[in-house]
Order: sequence, then C-alpha cells, then structure tokens
Amino acid sequence: MYRFFVQPTAIKEQYIEITGNDVNHIRNVLRMKPGEEILVSDGQGKDFSCVIQQIEADRVTAQIADVEGENRELSASLYLFQALPKGDKMELIIQKAVELGACEIIPVETKRCVVKLDAKKAQSKTARWNSIAESAAKQSKRQIIPRVHPVLGWKEALKYAAGLDLCFIPYEEAEDMRHTKELFAQVQAGMSVGIMIGPEGGFCESEIAAAKEAGIYPVTLGRRILRTETAGMMALSVLMYQLET
Repeated sequence: MYRFFVQPTAIKEQYIEITGNDVNHIRNVLRMKPGEEILVSDGQGKDFSCVIQQIEADRVTAQIADVEGENRELSASLYLFQALPKGDKMELIIQKAVELGACEIIPVETKRCVVKLDAKKAQSKTARWNSIAESAAKQSKRQIIPRVHPVLGWKEALKYAAGLDLCFIPYEEAEDMRHTKELFAQVQAGMSVGIMIGPEGGFCESEIAAAKEAGIYPVTLGRRILRTETAGMMALSVLMYQLET
C-alpha cells in the first residue's frame, strides 16, 4: 500500500486532503483511482488507513477508514552526525540512515572534509537531502520524516550533541570492543542517542579531544577500517538491532 505524508492541518475529522507534489504522483505516475486504499502519515508518528474519494487537479481527498497501525519507529531517537563526504555519498548515507531508523541526520563540516559548501550551495543541498529523506521514509514505511539539519561546523555540532542523552564517536584508537559493547548497552528506550562519523580522512586529534571534553564517548567499530559511508550504517544497525529486540 502506498504511503504519503501530510501536515497535521490537512487531517480533518473524517477525511484527509493531500496537496502538493503527491497529487501529480497519485494522478499521473501511479494512476490511482477513487476507491483505492492508501496510507497517510502526519509525520509525527500517527498513521491513517484511507480510501481515495476524489482526485482533482490540485488535491486528493481520502476518507479515513482506520487510525494508527503497527508502530515502526524505534523506541529511542537516533541522531547521525555525518561529516561531509566526497561526491554523492551523502545521498546514500541519508537514504540508508532513514531506513535504519535515524530520526535526524546532521551534516557536519570538519577539518579534513574535502567538500566545502558556501551558504547558497548548502541551502540547495539541504533541500535535496530532505527530499531524499522523505522518499526513503515513504519506501521504508516510516511514521515520521527524519529531518536533515542544515550543515553545522564542528563546534556547533558538539553543542548540538551536548543536548542528547548519549553520544558516541567511532575512532580507530578507541578502547577495545568489550568497552564499546558496554557503552552501547546503556542505550535504552526513550533516550536520545547520537553517532558522530568522520570524513574520508578521519577526525583530527583536536576534534576527538574536543568531543571527549563535551562528554562524547569514543568507540570502536571493529578491527577493520570502515569507509565513512559504511561506519554510520554499521553503528545505526547495531543500535537498531538492540532497540528492536
């Protein structure tokens, strides 16, 4: 069943109005007809099973048949702080982070980032990345649309991470896996948890020192060196598995 997201204001007592780009998608791409069933989410964790009633040029009206279904969100909020990678890797990272349950992706510019975005490019990229997050949320049947935050500098990222319950930073010189497992085991339902991933060249020692001073725990992801696009997925996968079981 196809899923669409709407603003809470579009949800009435007995029906939902879908507007914007999804109208064209329903009419001309999916070629759906009145009577077909769809899922609609308010982007805040509530799902509605609906039946299309009317398809117009600028809106689709769907009758609400049932409210709320299976909860697909994790019991903790996971935040991925991702240093800007080269090329189009960020798009893949965002897509997979959304599939793995992240609630927010925060792009970060660190000292060893090859990519440097000016204000105009950063704004354009952020809009593109949020569009990818929305598409991934629809495909994976998320009940929220994870936000891709505007690009932050390292000091800003540390300040943002300080507001979370726990935050980890994978680092090649971190203590052994046993210590990492003990740290990950502290993650519980209801917590906000961050993962900070470095760029292709890794973090500078000064950045790691600043992270430690901010209360962020260095962890290891194993004896192998992982690419920046792999490290975040690996860490999110471990936390997702822990929270799902």
